[in-house]
Amino acid sequence: MTVSPIKWSFSSLKLFDNCPKKYYEIRIAKNFEDSPGEAALYGTELHTAAEEYVRDGKPLPKGFSFMQSQLDKLIEIDGEKLCEYEMALKADLSPCAFDDPEYFCRGIADLVVLNRDKKKAFIVDYKSGKSRYADTSQLALMAFMLFKHFPEIDTVKAGLLFTVEQSFIKAKYEREGMKELPSRFVESLDKLTNAMRYGVFNPKSSGLCGFCPVESCAYWRPKRR
Repeated sequence: MTVSPIKWSFSSLKLFDNCPKKYYEIRIAKNFEDSPGEAALYGTELHTAAEEYVRDGKPLPKGFSFMQSQLDKLIEIDGEKLCEYEMALKADLSPCAFDDPEYFCRGIADLVVLNRDKKKAFIVDYKSGKSRYADTSQLALMAFMLFKHFPEIDTVKAGLLFTVEQSFIKAKYEREGMKELPSRFVESLDKLTNAMRYGVFNPKSSGLCGFCPVESCAYWRPKRR
């Protein structure tokens, strides 16, 4: 098996962590497609509504009006607003364009607010699910890439905004403390590299198996209704 240079995002690496076999079947072999369910489609609509409200001032659709007070607070933050901001890094962790063919990792921040005068930035990621499943490592990756793309920024305040629950999980990052890629990603990337080198993508059994499209897996079972 030929090992290609790894290209990854937070979501793709999380997919590998959750189940290497599913990652292989969907991302590499492309034997199956992971069609979005109702929750994913709702999340996409929510993100679009939030983006258009913050960026363009477009009124929120009736079904998403519950977000207005939360989004208004974000709009009030002083600084340049960048919605759905795309960032990417090369293998040497230098910044590059999102569509650069030599990118190593990339991601899209739902909202970035830059305050260059104060050398601070805010990163917000909208969530439509429940906060008990919160994973702030996504914010760490976005902050790391932001520091690379904006050398004038020294501090990043970040948060996961659970719009339905109306809760906000905060995190804070300093440039001095993020000189290297966070170890959580390094460990996962080492495992992914070895899996690709040896062609071994073992399945993992979990509560997610009932939603998986990979019917060839020994742990596969029909989707729950």
